Amino acid sequence: MPIFLILVIGAGFLGVPIVFALAFGPFLDFIVAGKGALVGTLIQRTLAGIGKFELLAVPLFILAGEIMNRGGITERIVRFSQVFVGRFRGGLAHVNILASILFAGLSGSAVADTSSLGSILIPAMERDGYTRKFSTAVTAASSIIGPIIPPSIIMIVYSYIMEVSVGALFAAGILPGILMGTGLMTMTALLAKKHDFPKVEHMTLKQSGKALKDGFFPILTPFIILGGILSGVVSPTEAAIVAVAYATILSLFVFKNTSLADLWDIFKRSGPQAAVILLVIGSAAMFGWVLTLSRVPHKSAELLLNVTRNKHVFLLLVNLFLFLVGMFLDAGPAILILGPIFAPALAALGVNPTHFAIVMCVNLTVGLATPPFGLVLFAASTVSGLPVGTIAKNMVPYYLVHFTVIMLLTFIPEISLFLPRALGLPV
Repeated sequence: MPIFLILVIGAGFLGVPIVFALAFGPFLDFIVAGKGALVGTLIQRTLAGIGKFELLAVPLFILAGEIMNRGGITERIVRFSQVFVGRFRGGLAHVNILASILFAGLSGSAVADTSSLGSILIPAMERDGYTRKFSTAVTAASSIIGPIIPPSIIMIVYSYIMEVSVGALFAAGILPGILMGTGLMTMTALLAKKHDFPKVEHMTLKQSGKALKDGFFPILTPFIILGGILSGVVSPTEAAIVAVAYATILSLFVFKNTSLADLWDIFKRSGPQAAVILLVIGSAAMFGWVLTLSRVPHKSAELLLNVTRNKHVFLLLVNLFLFLVGMFLDAGPAILILGPIFAPALAALGVNPTHFAIVMCVNLTVGLATPPFGLVLFAASTVSGLPVGTIAKNMVPYYLVHFTVIMLLTFIPEISLFLPRALGLPV
């Protein structure tokens, strides 16, 4: 194993932030090996890694999500969801899941979903008779739908690193996201029957009409974004610009919950979030170049193929590995590091790159909700005040749903590939 790779892994286990760990190994390795002249090249590769027009979509989607959160969009989505599933037993739990599905088309972030919906629905579910443990568990479990249903920040990152069509990835994520939501709602229905969960107070016709009217324009957002991208009218980056403009118009002029003065705070909140992601992408691009230079992907492919040449066994092993990685590493950095390593072996086995992209993204996204370092668990803990271990323990039934969906996506490629192929997108 190359020295720089050992240094990166060691820095990661010592708790060094991933952006510095990725840079630390190659820089130190080059200096010790007497290749100081190449250090400038490492810096150039880092800057080149973030100097791509496609990556401008990342900060723009983050900004659009922040504007929508501040503009009261979340509350309207919750009320909109309540019209359709609130009348069932365990209604607010179902509302929580459906709201996550709808909110996914706005934010593309699991942590944003947990924070925004959790701050509203966890207290509401407690008032309705649910325990805080269950309320927090269902919020965290459904939040992982955020990066699966487009627009998805991690899919944009994957597309950039692995040169897969972002339009195809967005289309490929729709059915898996709906499948995940359906599975979670099925489990909730079983739990509701077992524990006799309460029903939400029935909404009158007038209340339902108002909820549908208030939620109409927010719900249009994902259709505008996806429709523009999949029809070829706009690129993902241009769609992100449209999303920011649409969110601003809704918040400032339609709902009037946001003032011009609030926009400065919104920019201050979204700026650091985008900067962190782009710094990681830059460091990972440099790290990927060093990996290629050291022939690590090629050697890793040979090693993996020596273990098995059975495509299904290989995918199962990769899934188990990704699940373990997801417990310790955020989805974005994991994709940036592992994507180039797995790619040659997957190509040799004939695995469709769009299919595997969805499998990898979903698997690592589930990792955000698994202990010990899942960011969704920490966000849920912050919102609810419960320990991470308590939340994870109450999520066990939902982990079974997550695992089942991952297996279905892995061994039934058409779940991911049907929509992209139907739309004529390159897969």
